[in-house]
Amino acid sequence: MATSEIISQFGAAVRRLRHDMDISQAKLAERAGLHQTYIAGIECGGRNVTLKNINKLACALQVSTATLLMANDAPGRPSADAYVDILMVEDNRDDEELTLRAFQQARITNSVRVVRDGREALDFLFCAGRFSRRKAKDRPQMVLLDLMLPQISGMEVLRRIKTDERTRSIPVVVLTASQDTEKLAECQRLGADTYIVKPVDLQRLGTATPRLNLNWALLKPPEATVFGIGEGSQSKRSFF
Repeated sequence: MATSEIISQFGAAVRRLRHDMDISQAKLAERAGLHQTYIAGIECGGRNVTLKNINKLACALQVSTATLLMANDAPGRPSADAYVDILMVEDNRDDEELTLRAFQQARITNSVRVVRDGREALDFLFCAGRFSRRKAKDRPQMVLLDLMLPQISGMEVLRRIKTDERTRSIPVVVLTASQDTEKLAECQRLGADTYIVKPVDLQRLGTATPRLNLNWALLKPPEATVFGIGEGSQSKRSFF
């Protein structure tokens, strides 16, 4: 295959994945830390792309680098059955943007898949519905779970994750708009590992996830404790 054809197919893949996410070239450029004219050049097949920028684009498009490189214009989104490190279950696009921005600021490059409701999250985790081609062993390393979800509530998603032997070992980080003690206590009872009060920013992400690296996204702090993540709090406390 000629180099020009490879560049053209890569640009088409970027454009299609961007359309799937319903974001503009400007928004993709912002997420990837690139210039909008550079994105436009890629999508029209007129730009050579460095491996560094391919990695940035893959992160911004919420697919693995391998998936982006193998993507083409065939029907269906290839990432539906691709392996991801982090599953984010979030129906609010503004909260999604803030969380992904915090990831970028923390230099988290793990692949992220965003789903919009509880039903889609369970289908992804249990390889059902449009995710039926996923391999059962390719479960995410962590779930970021909003509690207020359409279709099936975040609390019910958490319950199903932690009561099924296939998924109970996956760490679940609850995303909550408030520190409702009763609701957080129920999350703890169901098996959630920790929580972050929204909106997610670099400080809140950092205090809830003290150990980060490129291969494993988020690790539970030792002795089942987390840092206080209320405004201005720097002290440690027991989970919930």
